[in-house]
Amino acid sequence: MARIEEVKDTLKKAKSQQPAILKYYLVTYNLLNALGWSYILVCTILHVFDLDSKAGSIRTLSQNLPFFSPPSSSPTWGSALGWVDRPAEMPDWAVYVEKYVVPWKWMHGFRRMATTGERLGWQTTVVQTFAILEVVHSLLGWVRSPLITVAMQVASRYYAIYGINYLFPHTLQNPLYTTMILSWSLTEVVRYVFYALNLLGHEPYALLWTRYTTFWLLYPTGASSEAFLIFSTLPTLKEKPFVDWSFHDWFRLAMFCTWWPSLYVLYTHMIKQRRRVLAGPGRTLGAKPKSL
Repeated sequence: MARIEEVKDTLKKAKSQQPAILKYYLVTYNLLNALGWSYILVCTILHVFDLDSKAGSIRTLSQNLPFFSPPSSSPTWGSALGWVDRPAEMPDWAVYVEKYVVPWKWMHGFRRMATTGERLGWQTTVVQTFAILEVVHSLLGWVRSPLITVAMQVASRYYAIYGINYLFPHTLQNPLYTTMILSWSLTEVVRYVFYALNLLGHEPYALLWTRYTTFWLLYPTGASSEAFLIFSTLPTLKEKPFVDWSFHDWFRLAMFCTWWPSLYVLYTHMIKQRRRVLAGPGRTLGAKPKSL
């Protein structure tokens, strides 16, 4: 799930109270995370557009990828849509999208989106796993971010990579995996660079504006990609009726249903944050000026 951003004056208060060694630790932590997500972002772009000519060598999902187990044999919506064990062979609906929806110049890029997980699955898992330190930072009071909020945000990402991608590796062969990590990486690069510079006493307006504007696109694309990847793991009713569903099957259905109201809450929160931050102290962006 997308992350709730903190208002900049809160960061300034926290920054002024931090010992030097803690400040530089947090700067290093944020810069390393920015580098990690930059790597994911650049490699995803290189792969989708085959700019390094390596995408053509990826044809099947390796069963020996670090952190990932062999695909589940249980029938799911993902398998019904044709995304299991054959990322290089497009299902009928995807062929239709290629032929009639996606411009011909982007056709091969759309096809390569089904193999991004083969190339970047475990790297994304490693980079995202380090986010647990954000919970530790909040727990120890090193940052002002609310502990419950941070824990929920990190838990949602952990569930996506371990509860979905790990247990259902066929989700790595879904093009939505590519849109998910693109949304994640773009968001996180901006966020971590902003945090690092803010700790060092710098706050470029262009970066501030980017941080509080890109969510208009990246929150819906990221959250919807996560939600539909969860949906793709649900058993098909033809092969497994409701009465045979396991607890985790029902849990995934509940998660899919709650993802949307959660997105609404985060989205509207960010809209309010943007108005406050970009308008400047004591003002709200778009608000009518008080009459004299």
